[in-house]
Amino acid sequence: MKILYSKLNSLLPTHSSRESLALPDQIDEAINYIKTLEAKLKESEVKKESLLVGRKRSQRNLNLESTSTQIEIHEMGSALEVVLVSGSDNQFVFFEVLRIIQEEGADVISAKFSVSGDTTYNVINAEIGESMFIFGAAKITERLKRFVSGSSSDLELQPELWDFEAWDF
Repeated sequence: MKILYSKLNSLLPTHSSRESLALPDQIDEAINYIKTLEAKLKESEVKKESLLVGRKRSQRNLNLESTSTQIEIHEMGSALEVVLVSGSDNQFVFFEVLRIIQEEGADVISAKFSVSGDTTYNVINAEIGESMFIFGAAKITERLKRFVSGSSSDLELQPELWDFEAWDF
């Protein structure tokens, strides 16, 4: 029994005063230490559970956000910057935005992306040609916003309205 008490005592945090305690007091110290560890374990389990619940909520919010695509378009002279935020499962949106930009006659200079969870962030930099500088950015912006908003409107931009060369200024 003395060897077992000694082993029990060796498993507890070292205190020089404990060795001088009587055997029943050493056992009481061990019991108190075990109860403290149990309380810490319960606290840790509660904290872990709350973190998991919080993670599930944020994942759910991230999934809700990833289903909706957001776009920001910044015009700076002849430069056009398109910031696209979409779900990582919506890669076709990125390719469609690139197609629209190129279809409207702008040159894509760079396209960068990063992924965070289920969300993809794209930044596309394009250059608008001088021949379409006046109305080009507005037309591209309108088409991109219409595409991202999912508008099924039959009212398309009529090319002749945007062909400013045909206008008499």
